[in-house]
Amino acid sequence: MNKQKLLKNTTSYNEKLILSLCDPEEAAAYLQAAFDEYQEDENMEAFLLALRNVAQARGGISELAKKTDLNRQSLYRTLSKSGNPKLYTLGAIIKELGFSFTITPNLPTDHQ
Repeated sequence: MNKQKLLKNTTSYNEKLILSLCDPEEAAAYLQAAFDEYQEDENMEAFLLALRNVAQARGGISELAKKTDLNRQSLYRTLSKSGNPKLYTLGAIIKELGFSFTITPNLPTDHQ
């Protein structure tokens, strides 16, 4: 089977991912996993990618820009690999995607 035929007859990973992120529970778990990764390695890139993917599943960046009253181009930059969003901006994005921040205590993992 040639590459074009294979691509025509299969769904891309990204398409399946975006479809799965239409489910709020799936999207919440995905965002939480990406945020947990950020907390471990302080690399914001995976979390920003997760936000972009959830935004795409919820109507796209243009729709999110309208809902958050943020400039579309600025929002693309904010959610890019090199983005460095302010807490206010992250809060607005997460709220309009239908989620909220939650703070929980870190419990000790060793039992002495």
